[in-house]
Amino acid sequence: MGKHVVGRVSAIPPGDRRIFEAEGRSIGIFNVGGEFFAIRNSCPHQAAPLCLGSIKGMTMPSKPGEYIWAREGEILRCPWHGWEFDIKTGRSIFNPHRTRVKAYDVTVEDHVDGIEDDESVETYDVSVEDGWIVLHV
Repeated sequence: MGKHVVGRVSAIPPGDRRIFEAEGRSIGIFNVGGEFFAIRNSCPHQAAPLCLGSIKGMTMPSKPGEYIWAREGEILRCPWHGWEFDIKTGRSIFNPHRTRVKAYDVTVEDHVDGIEDDESVETYDVSVEDGWIVLHV
């Protein structure tokens, strides 16, 4: 399993995503409420660039005439045909036991071996913690 440093936490604000190439795969990394998740950038339906789709919520089971909207920012909708996937697990919304997109582990680490801050650049102390986002393929 490869380990790929993809950038600082601040590079992907909550509700946003970035697409990276790692070991010949296109992978989208998403910030969902401050947690990071990664899924393959290929819809299992017809290989559309899934991670370019819209990020939404979904209606939940409820009584007739009642509509409950939940999970805002956790559902990814394919840009080609509208198939929906859970960003956190890669499972499809319509058939979670059979259809899914590959999900990858993501960690946030304070220090990554081999990556050092550039000492030649003038820096200033800030109060925001900004670790490294690491994709595990």
